[in-house]
Amino acid sequence: MAKKRSTTSTTQVQPALHPLAEVFGFPVDNDSPSAIRYRQKKLCPYNNKVPNCTKDKANDPLGTCCVRSGFGLTITCPIRFRQNWIISDDAADFFFPPDAKWTSLTEVRLKDKHGGSAGNIDVVLASYDDRGRVLDFGALEVQAVYISGNIRRPFEKYMENPSANSNMDWTAQSNYPHPDYLSSSRKRLAPQMIFKGGILHSWHKKSAVALDSSFFNTLPKLDEVDRKDGEIAWLIYDLIHDLENNLYTLQKTRTVYTRFESALTRITRSDPGDIGEFVSVLQSKLDDKLENGNPPDAPTLDQLI
Repeated sequence: MAKKRSTTSTTQVQPALHPLAEVFGFPVDNDSPSAIRYRQKKLCPYNNKVPNCTKDKANDPLGTCCVRSGFGLTITCPIRFRQNWIISDDAADFFFPPDAKWTSLTEVRLKDKHGGSAGNIDVVLASYDDRGRVLDFGALEVQAVYISGNIRRPFEKYMENPSANSNMDWTAQSNYPHPDYLSSSRKRLAPQMIFKGGILHSWHKKSAVALDSSFFNTLPKLDEVDRKDGEIAWLIYDLIHDLENNLYTLQKTRTVYTRFESALTRITRSDPGDIGEFVSVLQSKLDDKLENGNPPDAPTLDQLI
């Protein structure tokens, strides 16, 4: 009798002592011949532009695909989203009618009105007719998560002896690595929406963003619309653990449709804190700056509010 394929969602994963979850395409505790080969050869199984991993340094790659966090698993390499190219299929379902002929083009340069670069689009999906002429297109951006702390040190320690270090406790080490969701949204996602997304929106072209659920759940609540009214499709993925083969598989678990302007406003706008606390900081700094330590003759900001 065939064994039943068993899976479990990454959202159930608890915070672990070991910060790494997947290295060179395999879980850190996978000692299969394929896993050993990929680690030894520093290969990438997720459709990188070359067979090898090139993350961080081409000659000394940081082969960490995803890490463990309090939210489960967090994808830290954008190439990890290319597994089986399901992100292209999911984006095409949003961009084009079901019978469209389309293909994927990676790293397409986008320029503004003055010829300046607005950056590269991760993936452009283009539909075409029987003569190969472009009929329509949409842009797919891939959003992995930045890491705060030092991820290379535990990676190098693990690679010294993967079998022995698959369950190492790294919590006592300084600069313990963890996902930096805020920097990922403010320094990467928001600027891409402003510059590249703004150009595409002005052309009345749809966009899609591929990201994992741990990252999406840290974003401000977006105003959802029906699919037919959507200008952006947020394609949300999780890494599902195949227990039988000890592998992670990328699967889309949710799609959120939004308008462009409302999503941009929500992501780029900070929720204001307490003005009273800020005024107290100003007052403290002002008091420190006065040579004699006396309050100024003019009324303080505290008195004006």
